[in-house]
Amino acid sequence: MIKGSMLRDAVISAAITICNRKREVDELNVYPVPDGDTGTNMSMTIGNSVAELKRLSDDVTIAEAAKTAASTFLRGARGNSGVILSLIFRGFAAGLSECTEAGCEDIARALSLGVEAAYKAVMKPAEGTILTVVRSAAEKAAEMALSTNDTVIFWNAVCSQAEETLAKTTDMLPQLKKAGVVDAGGKGLVIIFRAMGAVFEGGSIAVPEEQAADSSGDSDSFRTAVSEYDEEINYTYCTEFMVEKKKNCPDIFMLRAYLETIGDCVVVVDDDEIIKVHVHTDNPGNAIQKGLEFGCFINDPKPKIENMRIQHKNKVQEARTEGFTPAEQEKEFGFVSVAAGHGLEAMFSDLGADVVVQGGQTMNPSTDDILRAIMKTPAKTVFVLPNNKNIIMAAEQAVRLADRKVCVLQTRTIPQGISAMLAFDESQSLSDNRLNMTKAFEKVSTGLITFAARDSEFEGKQIREGEILALDNGKLSFTEKDINKAVIKLTKKLAKGDTSYVTLIYGADVTEENAEELREVLQSKLNAKIDVMLVNGGQPVYYYIISVE
Repeated sequence: MIKGSMLRDAVISAAITICNRKREVDELNVYPVPDGDTGTNMSMTIGNSVAELKRLSDDVTIAEAAKTAASTFLRGARGNSGVILSLIFRGFAAGLSECTEAGCEDIARALSLGVEAAYKAVMKPAEGTILTVVRSAAEKAAEMALSTNDTVIFWNAVCSQAEETLAKTTDMLPQLKKAGVVDAGGKGLVIIFRAMGAVFEGGSIAVPEEQAADSSGDSDSFRTAVSEYDEEINYTYCTEFMVEKKKNCPDIFMLRAYLETIGDCVVVVDDDEIIKVHVHTDNPGNAIQKGLEFGCFINDPKPKIENMRIQHKNKVQEARTEGFTPAEQEKEFGFVSVAAGHGLEAMFSDLGADVVVQGGQTMNPSTDDILRAIMKTPAKTVFVLPNNKNIIMAAEQAVRLADRKVCVLQTRTIPQGISAMLAFDESQSLSDNRLNMTKAFEKVSTGLITFAARDSEFEGKQIREGEILALDNGKLSFTEKDINKAVIKLTKKLAKGDTSYVTLIYGADVTEENAEELREVLQSKLNAKIDVMLVNGGQPVYYYIISVE
């Protein structure tokens, strides 16, 4: 049997181990771009749990240990890999919620729920990722639970299965196959599982190889806090369900339109097979009945109805306990933006951002960081602009913890975030603004000029450390030796016949004089109808961010 103190020590040891080996995981990332890579994000996510786990006594139950780990993982989740790791442990904790100690069957059930929680967060999961590795491990756990009661043998088999599946990920995703590497998130998970197993076998907690700044200090810990105004909850029940589309399914606009008449916070998304619905309403039965007109409910996940007023009271009590007072909801709309660099931070503030979270490629802010910013925003509805694809999932996790409406716009770059804010109209409704802002940022093309952080190989081409990289809307386009040549070549590639504006945002490692000289050269090489503007962003990592509209 695995006791609570064993799980506590296992997670602490895993946090230290992944921190020791984070560079090994980081280097598996396909692009050699200097950023907050997978190993770093997973290390910071699990590392956020260490301080609170150390406070638990030796007689702690495994349910309490798992709950503490899951809660701190969620608040500390950074990047997509960190969010998925936190979701795995959230489900794991749910599976152990009634346990004092855990045997093989308990762990197998908990792992299965962890897989379920992680897969739910991704609309269309790709095989060959951390999700594949953890699913395979959970399937092995279910199989082993039928044949052994020895938790050491059981966990070793689970880890071995995870390792075997990890090795296969190279052939599951084309980009991994081209680079000749395994999935970085899957590798991180295997390291964490193996480190936990060493403690389950009676080993000592791992020893840190280097003393890094503690990212899990009390000043950064922040539990859910809410305001005390019940009147801000317009409807009682948070209702969620998914249906499998029937033949000749009506236009989902009809479903969305109906839900808008009986509630708010309506989200209706679909693909070729399913429709996913979220709505706050006083009539959950009517919402579900309407959903049946479009298809049949699927068994997993089941429809969910939660009383938000009860949740609200619990959150208020928690807020009082933590001594945190959220900002009063004084205005209708507010903004939280993520950016790094004095110029970019000032720009978003000038455009109306109430709070600018420092972060980006070199440091993906945690769910907790984003939640803090949301709660500091004095508005009933807060738009969040992640401005980086690896921050979107962390922002979305903050939505369920906030006391006010939160709309996460899927902005993947700084230029997209700027364009979205420029499209905001205070006189419009939430739904109209969300639509208009999304349309605006989707029209923006973004070029990035940075450098290779390490030697690498991509699509058969050798890339040397320090070489200039040009990224076209997030994808590696070409390499260069000269920064200015890279900017001109990439901008010409991004500019289309209808392009009107090009904005060069220069970073901390570029002088104003050099940037102005480049702007003049670029202006002479582009269509005379295109205006080239220059902005001092002061951002790290990227010499230039190029916005093309």
